[in-house]
Amino acid sequence: MTAPSFPVLRLKPKADARRIRHGHPWAWSDDLVLDRRSKAVTAGALALLEDAERQPIGIGIATVNARIGLRVLDRAPDAVIDRDWLRAKISAAHALRAALYDKPFYRLIHAEGDGLPGLIVDRFGDTLVMQPNAIWLEERLDDLSALLLEITGATTLIKNGTSRARALEELPEEMLTLAGTAPDGPLEVPMTGAIYMADVLGGQKTGLFYDQRPNHALIASLSGGARVLDVFTHVGGFALAALAAGATSALAVDASEPALALAGQGAQAMGCADRFTTRQGDAFAVMEALAAEGATFDVVIADPPAFAPSKQALDKGLRAYERVARLAASLVAEGGTLMLCSCSHAADLTKFRASCLRGIGRAGREPRLIYTGFAGPDHPVHPSLSDTGYLKALAFRL
Repeated sequence: MTAPSFPVLRLKPKADARRIRHGHPWAWSDDLVLDRRSKAVTAGALALLEDAERQPIGIGIATVNARIGLRVLDRAPDAVIDRDWLRAKISAAHALRAALYDKPFYRLIHAEGDGLPGLIVDRFGDTLVMQPNAIWLEERLDDLSALLLEITGATTLIKNGTSRARALEELPEEMLTLAGTAPDGPLEVPMTGAIYMADVLGGQKTGLFYDQRPNHALIASLSGGARVLDVFTHVGGFALAALAAGATSALAVDASEPALALAGQGAQAMGCADRFTTRQGDAFAVMEALAAEGATFDVVIADPPAFAPSKQALDKGLRAYERVARLAASLVAEGGTLMLCSCSHAADLTKFRASCLRGIGRAGREPRLIYTGFAGPDHPVHPSLSDTGYLKALAFRL
């Protein structure tokens, strides 16, 4: 085999090379031989990963001074990571979404789930919003931009460089329009029968969360003629899907006034503003106030932010999920449905379910689990990387 033209990183003898050979896309820095030469490898540079016997494992992106020392891009040691390589990855991701959805509204690239570590791209019709959260992507931004527009046929490309992940890679925080014209207001997004308003320039993340689509559909199927409460609603999430399916009323709760305003615009666009109300404030306080008022609902959903984003925050996060479950369960009418969600990487399904059941039990309710949901197929899960399967949704009959 021809000697590589890029640096070599080697695993220590005690490192588990099989873990990576069997599919895990990361090599921890602690598992690498960090001598003078390897420590000098520039962050974001391509490098060949070898096992302790100097047998090649694959090519990846080196970040030896970080916790993750190398992210594997290709298992072939002679792979060429160039424009054609990027084209193949983006084309495969696009083909999957085109087969799944009849309208161009979806997550187009889901980082390691699509073999492109650090890259998130969401599509809103003719507008793409890209989050390049790693150095290696920043260095290939021109090729990425051109290929995304060429392959999708989109006309506008926005770079959202405001994530915390970019700060960890010492990349600048910036919001840029790389192609086309930035929208002068929120974009209408049809999904699950509803219309959502996405603020792609000033909203959370890329402006809308596509991951809950299948869970929206489950709630919609149970919402005909129902009174619905959607806590941590963001821009209308479950509430608008329920109204589209014939809910008699939907109350949306969120701490963000701008997000609730967008939710109201979505309800207006759907022609159901008369059945939609909002309450702005701390979700815990609002649920306590509703309980004090004696309010009950046929369907209650709580989709909070990540309470356990890391292992260090796990115990505190699980207690928060338990509290959400207790408060939300007390608002469900007899025979009604409660859906509880978690987007925390550190809280796996077993731990999250246990917290939910403790909270429901503390509310004095008797649950039956009727549904376990995850993110939609436009968020493919890397089988060896649990972080790509972060979303969990549990629905109970109480």
